[in-house]
Amino acid sequence: MGENKDKFDMAEIATNLPAAAAALAPEDRAGLVNALKGKLQNLVGEHADVLESLTPNVRKRVEVLRGLQSQHDGLEAKFFEERAALEAKYQKLYEPLYVKRYEIVNGVVEVEGLTTDSAMDQADDNAAEEKGVPNFWLTAMKTHEILAEEITERDEGALKFLKDIKWSRIDDPKGFKLEFFFDSNPYFKNTVLTKIYHMIDDDEPILEKAIGTEIEWYPGKCLTQKLLKKKPKKGSKNAKPITKTEKCESFFNFFSPPQIPEDDDDLDEDTAEELQNQMEQDYDVGSTIRDKIIPHAVSWFTGEATEDGFEAMDAEDDEADEDEDEEEEEDDDDDDDDDDDDDDDDDEEEDRKTRKKQSTGAKRSERLASGAGQQTERPPECKQQ
Repeated sequence: MGENKDKFDMAEIATNLPAAAAALAPEDRAGLVNALKGKLQNLVGEHADVLESLTPNVRKRVEVLRGLQSQHDGLEAKFFEERAALEAKYQKLYEPLYVKRYEIVNGVVEVEGLTTDSAMDQADDNAAEEKGVPNFWLTAMKTHEILAEEITERDEGALKFLKDIKWSRIDDPKGFKLEFFFDSNPYFKNTVLTKIYHMIDDDEPILEKAIGTEIEWYPGKCLTQKLLKKKPKKGSKNAKPITKTEKCESFFNFFSPPQIPEDDDDLDEDTAEELQNQMEQDYDVGSTIRDKIIPHAVSWFTGEATEDGFEAMDAEDDEADEDEDEEEEEDDDDDDDDDDDDDDDDDEEEDRKTRKKQSTGAKRSERLASGAGQQTERPPECKQQ
C-alpha cells in the first residue's frame, strides 16, 4: 500500500466543507477548519499505527474492506440526497391536510353531523359558544413529556391563544424554522413567534446556533420574569417592600435560546459543559415540536400518541424521580427578607429545574446507549466542541 493513501491534503479542507459552513463568519470557519485538521491528523496517526501493525496478508484484506466502505459511503451520500427530495415531496402532500386541520381547530369551517340548532339551544350556553377545538395545541404539547416539563401553569393562559405551529427547511444556511401563530391576546403584541436553528451539517445534526423572536410583552404580562417583594430589614428607615424582577421558568424562554459567546476561549470547562447541555436541551424541544407534535398533533391531543408508541417512555425517568428525593437541594432563600410566598415559588422552581435536568440527562443517555434511534432524535453537537 502506498504511503500517499495515508495522508490528507489539509489545504483542501476549507474548500470541501459542507455548504452550510460557507455561511459562517470567517473567524468561525477558520476555527472549524482548524478543529477538523486536528481531528484528521489524529485519525491519520492512529490509522497508520493500525496498518503498520498488520501482517501483509491482513493488510491486503483491510484494503479490500476499505474499498467496500468507500462504496457504502457513496451510497449513503446518495441516500441523504434522495431522502431530502422525498421529504420535500411529502411535505407538499401534507400541507393541504395541515390547512384543513387549522380550519377545523380554529372554527374557520364546520364539520358535518353536528348537533342541530334546536338541540343546541337546550345545551349549556358555554358549549354553544365554543368554536373549533379549544386549547388544541396547548393540550397536544402538554401530553408530550419533554414539552410538559417546559410549560408552567402561568404559560397556559398565553398558550391557549396558540392557533397553529408550522415548520420549514432553510437552505442558506442549512437548518429549519418553527413558526408559532397566535391569536390576539393580553400577553404580547406578536402574532407570530419564530425559532430558527442553523445547522453546520443537516444530516449529522451539528448545531451552530439558534435564533428566537423577541417577544413584545404587554406591561406586567411578561411570563419569563417574576416580581419578587422583599420586606425591609428591621430598623430600616424605608418601610416600603423592596421589589425586583427575576428570570423564571417558562416555555417562552424557548424564544431566547442560549448563545455561544463571541470569545469562547474564556469559557471554563464547567461553563462550556453547562452551555452545551442548554443547547442540547433547546434542540431537543425544537426537534420534538418539528418531528412529533406538528405531524401528529391530533394524536397528542387525544392522548393516542403515547398509546400508539409515538413516544418512547424512558425507563430512567422513574429512577430519576426516585433519585430526586435523595438529592440535597440548595437553600438560597433569605428567610429574613423574603415573603413566605416567594420562598414557595423558589422551591417549586428549583424542583422543576432538578426534574428537567434529570429527565433530559436520562433521555440523552438512552439515545447514546442505544445508537439505533432516529436521526432526528440524536442530540446535536455544539459548535464550540
